[in-house]
Amino acid sequence: MPSSQARAGREAAPRRHRGALRRTGEWCARHCVTVLVVWVAALVGLQVLQHTYGGDYSDDFSLPGTQSQEGIDVLKAHAPQAGGYSAQVVLNDADKPLTSVSDQIATAVTDLQKLPDVLSAQSPLPPPGTTPPKPPDPNTGPLSTDQKTAYITVRFSVQPSTLDPSYLDGVDSAVQPLRSAGVKVEYGGSLGELARPEADDRSSEAIGFGVAIVVLLIGFGSLAAAVLPLVTALVCAVCGLALLGLLAAAATFATVSPTLATMIGIGVGIDYALFLVTRHRQHLVDGQDPVAAAGNAAATSGHAVLLSGCTVIIALSGLWVSGIGFIGKLGLAAAVTVVTAVIGALTLVPAVLGLLGRRIDRLHVRTPVAETVPAQEGSTGETAGKATGGGGWHRYAQRVERRPWWFLGFGVALLAVLSFPVFFIQLGHIGDGADPKSFTDRRAFDLMSEAFGPGSNGPLTLVIDQSKVPSADRSALVEQAQKALTDVPDTTVITPLTATSDGDVLTGTAYSVAAPQDERTTSLVNRLTDDVLPQAVSGTDASTYVTGTTAAQVDFLDIVSSRLPLIIAVVVGLAFLVILAVFRGLLVAVKAAVLNVLSIAASYGVVVAVFQWGWGGPALGVSGDVPIESYVPMMMFAIVFGLSMDYEIFLLSRIHEAWVNTGDPKASVAHALEITARVITCAALIMVSVFAAFIISDNIVVKMLGLGLAASVLIDATVVRLLLVPAVMTLLGRAAWWTPRPLDRILPHLSAEGSAEPPPERTP
Repeated sequence: MPSSQARAGREAAPRRHRGALRRTGEWCARHCVTVLVVWVAALVGLQVLQHTYGGDYSDDFSLPGTQSQEGIDVLKAHAPQAGGYSAQVVLNDADKPLTSVSDQIATAVTDLQKLPDVLSAQSPLPPPGTTPPKPPDPNTGPLSTDQKTAYITVRFSVQPSTLDPSYLDGVDSAVQPLRSAGVKVEYGGSLGELARPEADDRSSEAIGFGVAIVVLLIGFGSLAAAVLPLVTALVCAVCGLALLGLLAAAATFATVSPTLATMIGIGVGIDYALFLVTRHRQHLVDGQDPVAAAGNAAATSGHAVLLSGCTVIIALSGLWVSGIGFIGKLGLAAAVTVVTAVIGALTLVPAVLGLLGRRIDRLHVRTPVAETVPAQEGSTGETAGKATGGGGWHRYAQRVERRPWWFLGFGVALLAVLSFPVFFIQLGHIGDGADPKSFTDRRAFDLMSEAFGPGSNGPLTLVIDQSKVPSADRSALVEQAQKALTDVPDTTVITPLTATSDGDVLTGTAYSVAAPQDERTTSLVNRLTDDVLPQAVSGTDASTYVTGTTAAQVDFLDIVSSRLPLIIAVVVGLAFLVILAVFRGLLVAVKAAVLNVLSIAASYGVVVAVFQWGWGGPALGVSGDVPIESYVPMMMFAIVFGLSMDYEIFLLSRIHEAWVNTGDPKASVAHALEITARVITCAALIMVSVFAAFIISDNIVVKMLGLGLAASVLIDATVVRLLLVPAVMTLLGRAAWWTPRPLDRILPHLSAEGSAEPPPERTP
């Protein structure tokens, strides 16, 4: 018999929310045409609003309070033309020196200066009659020694990547005389990012949906049951993306936001619909009419969907702890499609189920199967097991029950091996050198690296604010600073310091020996910021800064690295409290938090091995070994930790349901594993296929997120849910559901899934 604590917990669980969900599900199933019309109207209306009033996505964000941002502000105040955002127009002619097309270069520079939002454009050629300077020189622009490669530095008042793509028409017109003269022209930096082809996720979505249909057909055997989760998930995701577009009109969201929202929205949308369809079909097998079956599915699995969706949103909200709006808004973008997925699961899915009625299994490729018979109250041990009718998953569940230590040891060892690369993780920024060669910014990167060294792609602007230094002492300061900037390790050259027109600011440019994303460049930025420049102005009231795109990326990396532990602590803590409040088992909550962290560490290891170590990176279209984008681990943790709650709540709710009915902790675990393993496996394979399909994207960060999320879901749904959770729950036994009485009194009473309340009559 179940323990008094378990029975009391069941009796104390509030039924108000489950009753509301049941009534909602039944109403939607009964008035299916009305609900479908409302959803179609919402879909069309949101699309019209988004196309009319929706905003654009851009990567224009600042880091207030960082030394790189303060350096930009100083330049804007004292030398507007030296500030702003720089980009390169790279010129190359393999057959003749660029000095032979000096007239075309001069024309291009003049026309570029006339473009809107351009502060200045610097010619790479020296004035007529002078000797070309030793490259690179900040005043005239660099010209290679063989005079066959050069670049025009263009400074913009806004981030070029945020401009409308039509802006490139003016740039193309300005450099057309050079192209007509046979000069190869490529756009580097953020101007090259603007010229990238627009991201198209349709191929990824098509691949993910194709695999999902196959998995669902194999898992359910019914064409309608297979297509339903895909259609509803797609409708909800499209509505969510339209809402995100409207939000983008009021705030700046990163360019990767819609892709991320699509990945998460379709993934959870399919999962949520799948959970409801599974329960609904079982109720039909039990003899309930379609309306009552849809209502009971909404009251049970729908309640788990609601709780899981809230947990995902809570985890994504934890990204705001970073204090970086760019990161927080990525979490908000993903949360929008999670919200629409939950709403769709609770309204659209029951409506479609009501419309299909008992025809849901009419078109089938094999004999459809639903869930197994649930354990009945009072059945224990072997009786509870027999109620399920046997099968492969039943035999597997019995093996886990007999040898939990073996399964626990194997699972932990596997996670340890996969997690090993995490100890060597290198966070950084993925530079243009990792992009496909079809991108103009990648071709510009290669030309500049070959002619001037890889560090030319990430110049570091040195700023010394001497406005508080007396005029009489400024000459001595320049001499002192110039001496300190001689022979700085890991630099190819540091240009002489020059004063702005008002004399209050000194500027110079440092070039690293390595590419912008290289660890040596990161170390150089930190060395210049923390040691070299402060020593260069020691004894004076001058302030120093290292700014520019590369320096800002290093500042961003420092902020993310320092706040990642806090985000992990907040997300884990919130998820721990949710599990504790729902299942009222202290050890269950501890187990959930620990195992989720271990599974995420294993997925981190996969990402490090593939991208940073290069194990398979070239096969994914990644050129060379690249660092892990600084914000990817943070995003992965919040997203994966939230998504893992889908399977955690789904499995634990069935264990808890069987435990309340039978009072046998071991048999409850085996029973829950048997009836959920097929659904969890199908759901995981679908989500893995959706995420993995985004690996074909040209965006390296999207590739990284796609692989990381796919690996994490696969690891979580197999190693964790099918090995570690059953083994740990079996070993814990009754202790898993123990909660200290003082804690039990203060915890809110939540419930993962309530028991269905079938109607009094059964349909023949």
